[in-house]
Amino acid sequence: MPFGPGATVFLAACVFFAGIVDALAGGGGLITLPAYLAVGLNPALVLGTNKLSSCLGTVVSTVRYHRALKFSIVDFLPVIAASMLGSWLGARAAILVDPSWIRPMLLAALPVVAWLVWSKKDFGSTDDSGRLSAAERRRRGLLVAAPIGAYDGFFGPGTGTFFAIAFARWGRHDLLGATARAKILNLVSNLGALGAFIWAGRLDWKVGLSMSLLSIAGHWVGSHLGVRRGAALIRPVVALVCAGLFAKVLFDAIR
Repeated sequence: MPFGPGATVFLAACVFFAGIVDALAGGGGLITLPAYLAVGLNPALVLGTNKLSSCLGTVVSTVRYHRALKFSIVDFLPVIAASMLGSWLGARAAILVDPSWIRPMLLAALPVVAWLVWSKKDFGSTDDSGRLSAAERRRRGLLVAAPIGAYDGFFGPGTGTFFAIAFARWGRHDLLGATARAKILNLVSNLGALGAFIWAGRLDWKVGLSMSLLSIAGHWVGSHLGVRRGAALIRPVVALVCAGLFAKVLFDAIR
């Protein structure tokens, strides 16, 4: 490791805790990105290194949720494709348009989202998706995946959280089922980004792989807690992630 013992322990603790948060509600990057910078990792390598450890951790939580819920991946493939297409289009748009204009929109929307999740005590506590036909679930999934995928390619922070909230609100899944589906979509988009970072050589393999062990452990713990506690645990974590994202976007806007 290129850091001292104290910095290494600090980074390891942050990555482990971020894995728990990410598995429950998304938004782990709000913890890990500042941590990598704080210990002195080359800023040019931070995003790729973080993506490597995050992707490997997300594989674990995705598999854990899927084993617990056993929903059909085949039926979900059109939604995955819509997310990938939306992400590609969003990335293309980011080349042509300055994405900074989206910050004021997030600053307005995030408090509303956090209030909705926190104030509604039964938000995501029941799964009513079975009341919808398979075709309607697919249609709603496509309507959710395409724009949020585009947001991921265009701007990015909080994508997994937004997926989970959208699948709970419009897909009528409970937060556990919504989070499981969000993990799949986030994993797919993250793998695409990781491939780009590997191709460009913009990551520290030694740091990324060593921190992956902590990320995997955190994602396992987080998904285990999510499966056992469901919406009772996921709901407050989602609200806290929204608050953290709001603080980050506000800080980036005024600095």
